[in-house]
Amino acid sequence: MNPNVFSLPYMANATTSINGHLPARVRQSTWAGWAFCLLLLCISTLVQAQTLPDAYALETNRKITTTARMLGISRAQVLDTYLSPEHYTGTDLRFISSNQREREGKPLSQLFTHTGNVAYLKNRAQSGTEIAGMYSFGYGVHYAFGLLQQRLQLQVGARAEANVGFIYNTHNSNNPAQARLFLHFAPSAVASYKVRVANVPLLLRYEVSVPLVGVMFSPNYGQSYYEIFSQGNYDHNIVPTTIASAPSFRQMLTVDFPVLHSTVRLGYLGDIQQSAVNNLKTHVYTHGVVIGLVKRFTLIKIAP
Repeated sequence: MNPNVFSLPYMANATTSINGHLPARVRQSTWAGWAFCLLLLCISTLVQAQTLPDAYALETNRKITTTARMLGISRAQVLDTYLSPEHYTGTDLRFISSNQREREGKPLSQLFTHTGNVAYLKNRAQSGTEIAGMYSFGYGVHYAFGLLQQRLQLQVGARAEANVGFIYNTHNSNNPAQARLFLHFAPSAVASYKVRVANVPLLLRYEVSVPLVGVMFSPNYGQSYYEIFSQGNYDHNIVPTTIASAPSFRQMLTVDFPVLHSTVRLGYLGDIQQSAVNNLKTHVYTHGVVIGLVKRFTLIKIAP
């Protein structure tokens, strides 16, 4: 018997079902595939909608750091009646490192400042010499306001500054040195203005701070360091200070301008430090020029 005779009806039925209506099982598989593809498309759209705002948030929440490294040379005048009633004048050399941290689009910023200086001084008769040195660390927080279409920026806030230093009188045999230790808190402000001169972009910057309150170390009148540290004779040596007993003032006016691929900062620095405590007077006046380099860079945090 020829097997093809019995296979023809079966093949005809199969052909008829393909050319006519699909079997139910095939139709279900087709619809399930389309539904799965549609679900994947919806999930992909939702993921992109949630990812885009995060990406924009990263762009507008970048950390911006501005650093300045400067050298300064100043004319200094020093008076410390614990060492001598004479004024000493000379040259002051200093190094200033400032680091401002902020976030793009945010008004708050932090300012870290390190300053080290040394001065070589002589009295009017050129018969005596003093050497003075100081290290200062300052931390400030400022709130920024943008004016004149963001060309002018005003930053107001406060800063704390710790100072450790000395004054050494080479002529004295008894009590030849004076330690300088003080901490003060000051309102501070920074004004920055962007301008172009002969198509050269310039940034004018003025910084000022005036200490209001603080605390300082000072021997009392006629008291030696031997009495304080060897004999333990405390005599009001930790003194609270105010703007009345320690009127001080610091200002810096600078201009930033491009040179080749760098930004140079050049300007004036004035630092007035005064105190009148324990029947002793001290003042250190410095006025001079500063020059250095400014760098501004952005840190972008990329989530893993």
